[in-house]
Amino acid sequence: MISLALSVLFSSLIFIIFKLFDTYKVQTLYAIIVNYFVACSVGLFFYNEEIIPSSIPEKPWFLGTAFLGVLFILVFNIMAKTSQRFGVSVASVATKMSLVVPVILGVYFYDEKLSAFKVIGIVLALSSVYLASIKETNTIFKVKALLLPFLVFLGSGAIDASIKYLEEAHVPEIEIPLFSSIVFLSAGVSGVLYVLSRAHKHPLQLNIKNIIAGISLGIPNYFSIYFLIKALRGSVFNSSTVFTINNVSIVLFTTLIGILLFKEKLSLKNWLGITLAVISILLMTLY
Repeated sequence: MISLALSVLFSSLIFIIFKLFDTYKVQTLYAIIVNYFVACSVGLFFYNEEIIPSSIPEKPWFLGTAFLGVLFILVFNIMAKTSQRFGVSVASVATKMSLVVPVILGVYFYDEKLSAFKVIGIVLALSSVYLASIKETNTIFKVKALLLPFLVFLGSGAIDASIKYLEEAHVPEIEIPLFSSIVFLSAGVSGVLYVLSRAHKHPLQLNIKNIIAGISLGIPNYFSIYFLIKALRGSVFNSSTVFTINNVSIVLFTTLIGILLFKEKLSLKNWLGITLAVISILLMTLY
């Protein structure tokens, strides 16, 4: 139970830290790149087996980490912009609703059965992202403003599905910490290559504030996964219950923090979206 609570806490901290990036004028891209190298270092610190660098490219999951690295850096940047523009509650809902993506892919690729409750859950999940993203303003709402939350939704789902496939098909249990670390490293390297590719137009601006921000993000980024895995391996709850409690708690906790800490204003439609998100998660994981 403690591991599950810590997973919720560290996962929620990611969205809160993204919001603080905007408050303290942190350069998000640079901080995210630092974050991935920090998360990689933390993962390697907790890996108890001998590490032979020359053997890593020979691992069957190595090419997959390169793809995931690029996806991680893209999705984390979009997630940060979503938190800053729409609020932590919207970013949280969009991320947690992404669980429908691996479910759909599982039906298509693995012939997994999709119950009526899961179909309803998918519809509610898509609706919740839309409703939670709408902001009550005096200006005309533009549909294209929903692009960021839905990119977070699709990107996070693609990451979950890819990790699930690689871990189940190619990653032995003993190598999961090493696999996670290499994914983080690949994301960091992808970010560095991107920054270097545009350095002639946008000179490097890494400073101590970005480094501190990256460290503050990298540590909870790693431990959100670490403690979730510990919770899944515990004997108190089954995996469906763990995922249900974890996802619902993160959605509700980040919403509460957004209201109390950042004074975010939620309309009736926003609250309806969050409610649908909770119902969707329950239907997707329990049935």
